[in-house]
Amino acid sequence: MIHRFVLTLLSASLLFLASCSQKPAGTSSKLNSDDKTIQQQNITLALNWLPEAEHGGFYAAMLNGEYEKEGLVVEILPGGPDSPVIQRVGAKRVTFGISNADRIVLGRAQDARIVALMAPLQHSPRCIMVHEESGIESLDQLQNLTLAMSDAPAFSHFLREKLELKKVQIVRYTGSIAHFLRDNNFAQQGYVFSEPIVARREGARPKALMVSELGFNPYSSVLIAHEDLINKQPELVQRFVRASVKGWSDYLLKDSARIHSHIHSINPEMPVEVLDEGLDALKNLCLNEQNEFTGEMSSKRWLQLVEQLEQIKLLKADSIKPQKLFTLQFLDNKQKAP
Repeated sequence: MIHRFVLTLLSASLLFLASCSQKPAGTSSKLNSDDKTIQQQNITLALNWLPEAEHGGFYAAMLNGEYEKEGLVVEILPGGPDSPVIQRVGAKRVTFGISNADRIVLGRAQDARIVALMAPLQHSPRCIMVHEESGIESLDQLQNLTLAMSDAPAFSHFLREKLELKKVQIVRYTGSIAHFLRDNNFAQQGYVFSEPIVARREGARPKALMVSELGFNPYSSVLIAHEDLINKQPELVQRFVRASVKGWSDYLLKDSARIHSHIHSINPEMPVEVLDEGLDALKNLCLNEQNEFTGEMSSKRWLQLVEQLEQIKLLKADSIKPQKLFTLQFLDNKQKAP
């Protein structure tokens, strides 16, 4: 299997081809159906990675016709390593984008006028993957090993701040699990619905230690838009959010076979079996206690994230107002949280 670091050139090529073919954000076209002229709007959605289970709800909305019902023609643009989703949405080169909450906060701090609309993953999928043979049961037991971890994501700064990491050698994260498979004294970052599953399929016995257990738990795979789009075309945003929420609910609670088959067809390095197993892990991150999908967000969670980014010196104190980071106006009342 080709792993994340190998995909950089592939994802860059996909982004280039997509950007060459895409229509301007929010443009309209007329289609004839049953002798009636239907005004449809062309939408682009930029992913933060190559198509995986974390994007399943958006593909479900497209494949199941939810976007079409709302008069939307949606083109989903694959991402990849360091995909500039924040910049693309901030520059209005795409209509919508997908990013994690910590990146959204940092993007606003750099004057990107982006706003979160809906959070599919209520809990962060970020984990540190260790071998069961290591005997490590929790993150505070990380010691006497090599840890592959990127400097860029906020979680890595949080980890360094909160943990002693005694005799832990931190090396560059490449995206590959090859070294992990060879060395029981090697740990690495990952997503709980991806790397641990692939490692098990390769014969390893991985244990996923969730970063959220330390208290760093940003919303993930968050749907974002430019604030100008929200202010000028709220009806368009409403239609897209409504269809996306329906797509996510169907993906998580109904048959996902068609969705996984499609994702595999456009990302052949992601086997259907891995997607199927990943969906089980994803449900724990997305559904509430009533086994419902809501996409809800809360002021409390955004405020906590801002404070954490300030504490680890990634954000200047009082530089961001949490209420500017998200809006609940496009979610149903039952999906709103205090």
